[in-house]
Amino acid sequence: MTQTISPLPRHASVSELDDLSINTIRCLCIDAIQKANSGHPGMTMGMAPAAYALWTKHMKHDPADPKWVNRDRFVLSAGHGCMLLYSMLHLTGYPLTLDDIKQFRQMGSQTPGHPEYGHTPGVELTTGPLGQGISSAVGMAIAEKYLAAYYNRDGFPVIDYAIYVIAGDGCLQEGVSSEASSLAGHLGLDNLIVIYDDNHISIDGATSLSFSEDVAARYEAYGWFVQTVGGDGNDLGALEQALTAAKAEKNRPSLIKMRSHIGWGSPNKQDTHEAHGSPLGPPEVALTKQRYGWDPEKSFHIPDAALARFRACVPAGAKAHAAWSAMFARYAQAHPDLAAAFTDAAARRLPAGWEDLWRTSAPVFAAGTAMATREAQGKILDAIMPHLPMVIGGSADLTPSNNTRFKGAVDFSRENRAGRYLRFGVREHAMGAILNGIAVSDLITPYGATFFCFVDYMRASVRLAALSRYPSIFVYTHDSIGLGEDGPTHQAVEHFASLRAMPGLIVLRPSDANETLAAWKFALEHRTGPVVLALTRQKLPVIDRTTHAPAENLTRGAYVVCEGATPRVILIGTGSELSLALSAHATLAVAGISSRVVSMPSWELFEQQPASYRDQVLPPSITARVAVEAGVRMGWERYLGTKGIFIGMEGYGVSAPYEAAYNHFGITADAVVEAARRTLA
Repeated sequence: MTQTISPLPRHASVSELDDLSINTIRCLCIDAIQKANSGHPGMTMGMAPAAYALWTKHMKHDPADPKWVNRDRFVLSAGHGCMLLYSMLHLTGYPLTLDDIKQFRQMGSQTPGHPEYGHTPGVELTTGPLGQGISSAVGMAIAEKYLAAYYNRDGFPVIDYAIYVIAGDGCLQEGVSSEASSLAGHLGLDNLIVIYDDNHISIDGATSLSFSEDVAARYEAYGWFVQTVGGDGNDLGALEQALTAAKAEKNRPSLIKMRSHIGWGSPNKQDTHEAHGSPLGPPEVALTKQRYGWDPEKSFHIPDAALARFRACVPAGAKAHAAWSAMFARYAQAHPDLAAAFTDAAARRLPAGWEDLWRTSAPVFAAGTAMATREAQGKILDAIMPHLPMVIGGSADLTPSNNTRFKGAVDFSRENRAGRYLRFGVREHAMGAILNGIAVSDLITPYGATFFCFVDYMRASVRLAALSRYPSIFVYTHDSIGLGEDGPTHQAVEHFASLRAMPGLIVLRPSDANETLAAWKFALEHRTGPVVLALTRQKLPVIDRTTHAPAENLTRGAYVVCEGATPRVILIGTGSELSLALSAHATLAVAGISSRVVSMPSWELFEQQPASYRDQVLPPSITARVAVEAGVRMGWERYLGTKGIFIGMEGYGVSAPYEAAYNHFGITADAVVEAARRTLA
């Protein structure tokens, strides 16, 4: 039986050319998803008018230079609808070809199944798990406000961009977005504009199955400027009016709640979950195209008039970019020092004379003293942060414990955009996502701190940083059982292993104050991915570097700290447990057993070294080895071989003073000595 298809009415606010252009987006998305036989067509069909309005009428961007520093940013938080983003990139003239569109979700293509930062020109963020995009966009908005406060001068708005987001029900249901949106409202980030795709459908079916709150009222309670655009998602006039009002709003981020319809135009799948995560199927594609007034026999068809409308973004972007460049040239004449600093920051360079600055500013930690590595961090930040205006950071309501607020630091706030210290509140997951958003600002290096146990609340954000190679610095203090009395809920014995399992993440466990200094220098210089600093609550002896190897060797991941003549056993320590290995080394020497002590602050950096260096530190000929770490054994086998012994945790911790906890679990210098004797036997 042939199905009768009636054409879709065109909204009064939509011109014939607008309608043609919007349907070009829809059909391009439908065709790519159908060809791949995989994808999410529904969102792309419902939100095509919003994307069209943003990219052609409101966003400031230069398709010829996707990394222009003063471009507006677009974040597709509902990343499963990525064909909408890819279509806009291709149509408006970015270096993404029609062949790339046709290779959607295929091996090696420029159009993967979710947007990937650094992979596709014009993609600003990796928005994988729902909620991450809108949350990282809060970080992008913070970065813009700080950069504008630091660099802009009267008549020279060198930083003046907005962050636009399309988010769906899934994004706003995830807890991370609630944390981040709450902070955005508190900070009054009026450069952040979110269009909420209110289509009433999720994978299970109607959102009413599990979601009945008043989202608009919730965001008003967060302190956002909220507007509602009713209808069916095709009223361009109402949407543009809302966008104009959002851009004019001061002191509040904006949420535009836009009623839309998933799978708009599909005769049989509109407003159903079937339009969400599966191709429409050839028969439904043909019927839908007929409703759009499209030739169902044509695939990947882009009418000339529509393409001309989209490609008008190229000269418009070039004009905006050229005007900015001319202004920056005048700025460089009026403010040469600021312009030079801006250019260095945009190139991800540390300040001129960085090595001399570090040498003269970094603190010196004397042997014979004892200091927690979190305390050493505080002294390091006090000394170097005044010289690093493009490094900003904070803590998730643990500032006095994390030691992350440096002397003279001013809080970033609604009233003071020049502040460099971020008060994240008890929002660890949002903190991780926000750091990632700041990291992709192209100029700022961010850091954020909490207790090590709260890695569990940040894992998705840390993983995305590692996947996307964001230069975020994650600081975790109170690592493992050294936390002491707070007990096993806060003693993260398994987190060393779990973080080391993440490709692209550098995990550093410095063993004393001087290794902490080296760790911070490495983290600040590392531009190709995130770094974790795992620091102690308890005091650790500062190693005498006049008789032991320099702490700067930390950058090689592992190094020989000291050794006797012709060592028979290797003692490997990391973080707070290196001091146990050093104590055992001295005891063994008295007993006539020569040993080598290796500090291993970073497995990842050690694995990056050439095999010759790794064999030099851990000679294959010395099979008697002991490793000591107040964490689980997982992974240590690679360094212990078949004869080595691990001293560490086999279960969770205990509530007790840290010294008692170490003794209770047998993580002691005596245990290392005994293990060395056994492995030699």
